[in-house]
Amino acid sequence: MKIAELNWMQVEEYLKRDDRALLPLGCTEQHAYLSLCTDSILAERVAAEAAEPLGLPVFPVVGYGITPSFRAYPGTVSLRVETLLAVVRDVLDALRAQGFRRLVIVNGHGGNSPAASLVNEWLADHPGTRIKFHNWWNAPNVWAKVQEIDPVASHASWMENFHGRASRGHAARYAQAPAGLVRHHAGRSLEARQGLGDGNFGGRYVRSDEEMLAIWRVAVEETRALAESW
Repeated sequence: MKIAELNWMQVEEYLKRDDRALLPLGCTEQHAYLSLCTDSILAERVAAEAAEPLGLPVFPVVGYGITPSFRAYPGTVSLRVETLLAVVRDVLDALRAQGFRRLVIVNGHGGNSPAASLVNEWLADHPGTRIKFHNWWNAPNVWAKVQEIDPVASHASWMENFHGRASRGHAARYAQAPAGLVRHHAGRSLEARQGLGDGNFGGRYVRSDEEMLAIWRVAVEETRALAESW
């Protein structure tokens, strides 16, 4: 159940019987032919589908992340590291004060990794609270499924094309990024754009709906298992 569809009284009633919740983290950055909000859309969607049969609340996605090397692509918005950490810290403080004690942070953007370190630091100061920081897109089961289908999978390639924004006309295309720029968020923004072109780090743009659904099912199940296995 999405917090966006609840009122505060419903949340108060929920907290009388459970203390779990899911918090998606995303980003607004270039994804070649995909939506600039790909990381946010997918993190929130996988969290919502994982939580639905469990009746757990899913908070709105934090829609901006750390992505300084893509700022030369229009529409990209990058937060300072300290800004993202401050937002995450404030959210955690608020949820704990209200009675939430078990949280799954469903992260959809690799650049947000400093938030994982913050969570460990925060937990040390808040005994009795438990948090799982979950990179849904490269979690063990998901990544194994991706590798089974196509080992050449990266940023803005087929492996993120769940919502069909790259057209079938790109199905035969294959992007090959310069090796020095394939490293996540390496180099300056303008240099990154000049080297990457449309922004795909490498690999096909599109794979079949059947293959994508197989990965998505694994992603939802793996995320749901985290919320269940405290």
